[in-house]
Amino acid sequence: QVHLVESGGGSVQAGGSLRLSCAASGYTYSSISMAWFRQAPGKEREGVAFIYGDNGRTVYGDSVKGRFTISQDNAKTTTYLQMNSLKPADTALYYCAVAPNLRMMSERVNTYWGQGTQVTVSS
Repeated sequence: QVHLVESGGGSVQAGGSLRLSCAASGYTYSSISMAWFRQAPGKEREGVAFIYGDNGRTVYGDSVKGRFTISQDNAKTTTYLQMNSLKPADTALYYCAVAPNLRMMSERVNTYWGQGTQVTVSS
């Protein structure tokens, strides 16, 4: 059974930084792509950052480009989200997700989710 554990959330003032981590266990597929999503109260879940498992290419949502960086460890079992220049609009519950590839993730096929970690940015 795939298990994802996020950590690193918290409260920070605008302009500050946080680093989220997501450790995956029990994943048995031969390839893995990882991503971070977020959901603010009353809003739909949105994709924040994605990393392709085959070539390490990264993709970011427009609202976080230039401020957030997604990475993963060499074993591809942990993904990180470095968040800089945080804004109050970044306040949300952040989830990590893994899937054999991002196409499957977009279709929510063989996709696994963490429980989420809260990020709160105050002005």
